[in-house]
Amino acid sequence: MKKSRFLMLVVFVTGCTTFGAKKLSELYGPAQPGDREVKVLETGQIDYWNDVKPVIENRCVVCHSCYDAPCQLKLGSIEGIERGASKDSVYDQSRLFKADLTRLFEDAGSVSEWRAKGFHPVLNEQDETFTANKAAGVMHQLLQLKSNNPLPDANILSDDFTFGLNRKNECPKPEEITSYSNRNPLWGMPYALPGLKSNEQQLLLRWLEQGAVHTKRPALPSQFKSLITEWETFFNQSSLRGQLVNRYIYEHLFLASLYFDELEGRHFFRLVRSRTAPGQPVDIIATRRPYDDPAVERVYYRLVESKGVVVAKTHMPYALNKKRMIRWNSLFYDRDYTVDQLPDYDLKHSSNPFLTFKQLPVSSRYQFILDEAQYTVMGFIKGPVCRGQVALNVINDHFWVFFIKPSELQDTALTEFIADNGDLLSLPSGKDSIYRPLSAWRTYSKKQRNYLAKRDEYLLSLGHEKVPLDLSQLWDGNGSNENAALTVFRHYDSATVEKGLLGMQPKTAWLLGYMDLERIHYLLVAGYDVYGNVGHQLLSRLYMDFLRMESEGTFLLLLPQESRKKERALWYRGANEEVLAYLESPEVERANHNTAISYNTDNPKQELFKMLMNKYKYLLPKYRKLSSLKNEDLARTLGSVSSIKGDDLNNLPQNSIILVETKDGDEFFTLIKNNAHLNMTSMFGEQKKRIPSEDQLIILRGFVGSYPNLFFKINDNNLVDFIKRISASGTEQGFSELMNRYAVRRSHPDFWVFSDRVYRGYENFEPVDFGLLDYNRLENR
Repeated sequence: MKKSRFLMLVVFVTGCTTFGAKKLSELYGPAQPGDREVKVLETGQIDYWNDVKPVIENRCVVCHSCYDAPCQLKLGSIEGIERGASKDSVYDQSRLFKADLTRLFEDAGSVSEWRAKGFHPVLNEQDETFTANKAAGVMHQLLQLKSNNPLPDANILSDDFTFGLNRKNECPKPEEITSYSNRNPLWGMPYALPGLKSNEQQLLLRWLEQGAVHTKRPALPSQFKSLITEWETFFNQSSLRGQLVNRYIYEHLFLASLYFDELEGRHFFRLVRSRTAPGQPVDIIATRRPYDDPAVERVYYRLVESKGVVVAKTHMPYALNKKRMIRWNSLFYDRDYTVDQLPDYDLKHSSNPFLTFKQLPVSSRYQFILDEAQYTVMGFIKGPVCRGQVALNVINDHFWVFFIKPSELQDTALTEFIADNGDLLSLPSGKDSIYRPLSAWRTYSKKQRNYLAKRDEYLLSLGHEKVPLDLSQLWDGNGSNENAALTVFRHYDSATVEKGLLGMQPKTAWLLGYMDLERIHYLLVAGYDVYGNVGHQLLSRLYMDFLRMESEGTFLLLLPQESRKKERALWYRGANEEVLAYLESPEVERANHNTAISYNTDNPKQELFKMLMNKYKYLLPKYRKLSSLKNEDLARTLGSVSSIKGDDLNNLPQNSIILVETKDGDEFFTLIKNNAHLNMTSMFGEQKKRIPSEDQLIILRGFVGSYPNLFFKINDNNLVDFIKRISASGTEQGFSELMNRYAVRRSHPDFWVFSDRVYRGYENFEPVDFGLLDYNRLENR
């Protein structure tokens, strides 16, 4: 009986959908995906590039971008608008099989191809009439729905709205839009935000009613073309050495926002693999991973302009200039070594950079990724996992990162070691299944122990272990590189990497060498498949546990032997027996390593951090620090925020942007709450490991993080009161009073005015790093 009712329900729902499609087809003709590009606009037609694009970017892209765009509707380009939406989610941590690839600009070349992949239109694709453009256009209908049902006049929105990254998105098709609107009258667009200003709303509606046509994309300014030619010549040297070097460069820069800092204008480029040589139209080779078999005899590396709007959560700027080319020539072409055979693309080899690039000098590879260490580390945060607690709950909320100094001695020592132990360095990126997590943990822990034991045995045979560790063995940025030390902030399921040593002394720190950086990159960037199944994602996170522990363990070697165990015990409070047994193994303890650093107190870690801060104090950038403010009173008052700790922070989210109005203009700051944990050894049950009494607060200049949770606006005359209210916000009443007085909630009638002000400040303060923020994590409190 139940089965019969279920089948009847399926038939009914299917029949309704078919009826809706048939009705649209009968009224407005059959759906025909087509090209909306016109040579010239007719009189009265609205210009997409000059008029429509700025509105969509600043009002719609703030939610609809990257892999986590609701319904995969990416509105940052005309191509994304024409592609439309999908009911399938890219981020699905329960799928048993890897998903079909749906990367914009890569996995389909026309609107018809996207329809074949299951994407449905948000623009009218029936007959081209004024009425059809309104009635059969999902985008038009959702904008009109918002206009007909404006946001309720309330500070906190009701349960009619759902929030959170995992909220269900309905993604209505054209034939479903009427039913959707009847069920959810308040779910017009922008979702759970104020409607557009009248002039913006009318502009978008008129453009849609006119058929959403657009002229050809504006041509790239001519001054860029000569530089593209010069760099594509560099990237496509035909020698075996040249082909191997540029394969290495590509596999590390395929996600970079490349730009020419010698020229003006915000034009960013991607380095892609193409079937065609420079001088011909680019024919992108779209593979799941950058090291997958391209299935061509010769790969060409080409520069293509990024067509979508720049969004902060994926934006990783990387400058190309004459200095860079000279540097790469010195690293890879002025060295004496031989490349006598190109590696293949068999997954077992291509997923292991230590095998693929074994003919390139280790010190050259290491210096290449060190030169832009912030970009390298940022890759696993802003790369394929642009939303990702699975990848990010393996790290603490706040820690510092340092690097081992490069040395040409590595070219002989490490090259020989890698040749003998390449299998121990293989990564799980090619695996898709994990059915027994504990068994997999044991397998990789044994492998990691073997690797550490082999490494120590090899170094001992060379006499390197007899050299005591001290700060001279840490990379100093060659005296001028600001990437020498980094700070990582984790904001629950997103994170940020900043140059410099920011915030108070952290609980933990990492000390990374070449093999650590390379494995992190190939595990969570080059080898991470956002479309992969749950097994692949769990394996990636599991393996990152060992890389984190190794990096932390190397940092501990700078401390006296007797204090290492104490620190590790603090970092891994409450960890399960398997983890503790691993941490206590001889290979991890590595008692043979001594430090030459002299300590004078009973808190050597604090001493070490002070020595490190002194080592880098003249090198690292200071623009994030309050001390860089000209207004010393403002800096001093805001600095007092860092004294608020523990339970007083219970209600604050992890990332808030503060606008302070001063007589000299707007100043922007980011308030970061660092959540304390007993340990970071499990992807499940994070809340059970929380220690709210140890939470801390950091305030920095500018914009740190891509996903703000709250906005505040304060006049500098009220700063003392604002900070007083933050310290009292641990109670529900105190938090409510703070919000009512200073917050710019997502429901605020002037929200978009404030948003525009934020973007002006962001672009002025950080013109290269600037990108649109993501508003999907704005809270409703």
